[in-house]
Amino acid sequence: MKVKASERTFAYVLLVLGAILALTPFLSIVLLAVTPKGQRAGGLSLPTTITFDNFIEAWTRGAFGQALWSSLIVAVAVVIGAILVGILAGYAFAVLRFPGKGLILAILLIGVIIPYEGIIVPLYYLLDGFGLLNTYWALILPQIATSVPLGVLWMRTAYEGVPRSLSEAAAIDGASRWKILWTVYFPISLPAIATLGTLLFLYTWNEFLMALVLVPQNPAVQTAPLALSFFAGATRNFDPSVTAAAAVIVALPILVVYAIFQRRFITGIAAGAVKE
Repeated sequence: MKVKASERTFAYVLLVLGAILALTPFLSIVLLAVTPKGQRAGGLSLPTTITFDNFIEAWTRGAFGQALWSSLIVAVAVVIGAILVGILAGYAFAVLRFPGKGLILAILLIGVIIPYEGIIVPLYYLLDGFGLLNTYWALILPQIATSVPLGVLWMRTAYEGVPRSLSEAAAIDGASRWKILWTVYFPISLPAIATLGTLLFLYTWNEFLMALVLVPQNPAVQTAPLALSFFAGATRNFDPSVTAAAAVIVALPILVVYAIFQRRFITGIAAGAVKE
């Protein structure tokens, strides 16, 4: 279907306006971060001079090196754990037949929509009973558990789009179900896995509530968002340029990850949205 020039122009205008609205807050923080201490800056106004001393001061005073490392450890562990379970369980729900399949899917759907606020208090006492508070496990295990429902449903949808003729041909050749999963379904679903991994990484990196409740007393395992919160509270009476620089430091890894996996991310979303 041919798109009219006016419709195309209108779509471009909407996209440009949306991009401006989305980028304005971030650009204002970046400009504030490069503004010298004591110099007033607001909105998108350019500072008279640009400095990177605020980043050095924020990095030194906030000890963000350890916080970024902790966030990376937690995010990678959650992504690997949730994707592994999602691949196996998604394959089972898409291909195999077993009793209670519909009921288990309904329970998984509840796991997708339930908010963290509803489970954080019992989760605290559960982990306290196991002696896991203020450890990496206090962040990794709960976030794997809360990410599994999305991972399973995501991979189930991806595997249901694989033609059954491929698995039937592999079965005729003598391949087991395990081999069919890793030689037929897994390679085809790589775009969906990459998209799921990117989503889970972004969610895990930005998670703040669990870190605040479960690891508040151990700076060695505190994640970047929690460290930023503590830093902003401790520097409330200081120059806001340093706090803005700290915010940019915490957000930069997310931007890098998205820039690297942007093509895979969009491809996976499009593949999940369009079915023949």
